[in-house]
Amino acid sequence: MAVRRTTLADVAQRAGLSIAAASMILNGRLDTRLSKEAHERVLAAADELGYRPNVAARGLRTAKTHTIGFVSDLVSTTRFASGLINGALSAAEAAGHVVLVAETGGEHQRETKAIEALLDRQVDGIIFATMRARDIHVPELPSGTTAVMLNSTSVRVPTAILPDEFAGGRAAVTLLADAGHRDGIALIGQNDETEKDLFRSKAVARRVAGIRTTMAERGLSFAAELSRWDWEPEYGYEATVELLAQQPNVKALLCMNDRLAFGAYQALQEHGKRIPEDVSIVSFDNDELATHLRPGLTTIALPHEAMGRRAVEALLAGEETHTETLVPMPVIERGSISSPR
Repeated sequence: MAVRRTTLADVAQRAGLSIAAASMILNGRLDTRLSKEAHERVLAAADELGYRPNVAARGLRTAKTHTIGFVSDLVSTTRFASGLINGALSAAEAAGHVVLVAETGGEHQRETKAIEALLDRQVDGIIFATMRARDIHVPELPSGTTAVMLNSTSVRVPTAILPDEFAGGRAAVTLLADAGHRDGIALIGQNDETEKDLFRSKAVARRVAGIRTTMAERGLSFAAELSRWDWEPEYGYEATVELLAQQPNVKALLCMNDRLAFGAYQALQEHGKRIPEDVSIVSFDNDELATHLRPGLTTIALPHEAMGRRAVEALLAGEETHTETLVPMPVIERGSISSPR
């Protein structure tokens, strides 16, 4: 048999006060003009009865349910981008909100159903998040629905929280240049000529722009550029084997992400190349495995938790006039870069 939920009326009756007076005290009103003893009676009654506010009823009065919708492709079910939702959850909890998560696998039909389900539950706003930074299609939302893009962009939603990829690309080149690398640097995962008619995402374009701008400012050029559309370990391995066949004396690799770098590690070690004594490596993302390599991989981290927190803050502040917020990408120095021999 279901246990009846304790109501505000129950608390008021136990405390010997009106419902309005009990409500003011439980909501923390500073101007109740009620005695300290009355406050204590209400709080004690709430504790004794196990009273919990009826959020749905409060939502009808205030037009706020203190819930946030979080629609993602693969964020909550993958290790790589889980920091996005962890950051969002912590910021929401601090603000007294709960997060309703809808994972869609990136399928448009599932996204539409997820949005409808969240709107039916009267969420105060929706965050659209993607595992890897990209442009996505967002269905038309009802007027007045606040939305924020997280690690993604959309023409329908002006507010986006993104990593500062240009500065990240600049930082990667700076690490190699400051270590003394002037020549023999190879780019793994991208080639402007090969990819001139292809588009990955705005984030990748900015990362590439940061890399190439800083190379030019430092008077540097790549000895080789090997394009790979899929940035996975097997393709990093394949590209590095190809590179070593062409240029066995390469001195440094700038990999477009950590997963390419994982493959590069394997290829270099199989060819008797020591890291960093013979070849330095820098990459991007700060994948969890980067710390377990030997030596550890120096990388420019994606600030996922900070981005998740910022998305919730922007949503609750209603920052619809902001177009983009760029979150700094921390430099994680481990042991994969040294001065060239």
